[in-house]
Amino acid sequence: IIALLHNMDIISGGGTGFIGRNLAKHLTQKGYEVTVISRMPGAKRITWHELEKNGIPSSVSSVVNATGQNVLDATRRWTPGFQQNVWNSRINSSKTLAQALKDAPQVTSFVNLCGVSHYPLSKSKIYNEEDKVEGFDYMSRLCLAWEQAAHTGGEEDCKSTILRTGVVVGHGGGMIQSIWLPFKLGVGGPLGSGEQIMPWIHLQDLCSLIQHIIEKPVRGVVNAVAPEIASNKDFSKAFAKALNRPCIFNVPEFVVHAIFGAERSALLLSGAKVEPKQAISSGYKFQYPTVKEAVVELARKR
Repeated sequence: IIALLHNMDIISGGGTGFIGRNLAKHLTQKGYEVTVISRMPGAKRITWHELEKNGIPSSVSSVVNATGQNVLDATRRWTPGFQQNVWNSRINSSKTLAQALKDAPQVTSFVNLCGVSHYPLSKSKIYNEEDKVEGFDYMSRLCLAWEQAAHTGGEEDCKSTILRTGVVVGHGGGMIQSIWLPFKLGVGGPLGSGEQIMPWIHLQDLCSLIQHIIEKPVRGVVNAVAPEIASNKDFSKAFAKALNRPCIFNVPEFVVHAIFGAERSALLLSGAKVEPKQAISSGYKFQYPTVKEAVVELARKR
């Protein structure tokens, strides 16, 4: 989490993870003072215990929550214990921050990152923020509970933005770190049939969109996805081409299930068509609106 102080100080939950780490770097470069909420004390950090005991520091004007156990950690089996960690890390942090906002009137913006798994699958429907979301599997129910946890039911909700985030593509973590080596070796390819939609956003756009929302608040729900709707096959082929590698081999569905289990595999083998209507109407200009622009940048960085 990151916080902005005196209009330039931010407090951030999840600041040591892939998204939080890069967000903190981005905001610091833009002149913000960033404090990370962490389990461990340290420089430019406060602990969750300190937050619960003392509240949000009076100098903080914006709060960003990017906390959450990595769902697609292939080194972790999908046990009941791990499922509980995934759930609690998101729900508890959101509840803690939402409650802390009640005693922090100086905070003008609370941005809570969530997912897009609760948009029902449809071959033709393109979803925007006004469409209904549903709980139909583990991931969709998690997204619903996650959003609910960020609400207090009070006037603080007028300060909050729910950022429904697609697959974040960028170096240093996430999907790109997982697929970089196989694609670089020329053996990367689509997952399953590859026809499934993959809502996505470039890491730089996600960080810039969060800054945009902090500076020009957009209340309610915002879809943090790139304008171009693409399938897993579209992205895989474009990424391979940007690396000057072939894209021949599909990863069979049963292999994905064997690695991640059925509930987690839904994140990789299914997806809805989602558009960033609110982000665009608020004036945000995407730096990487298309898959081609995103993968060319990703391939150029190494």
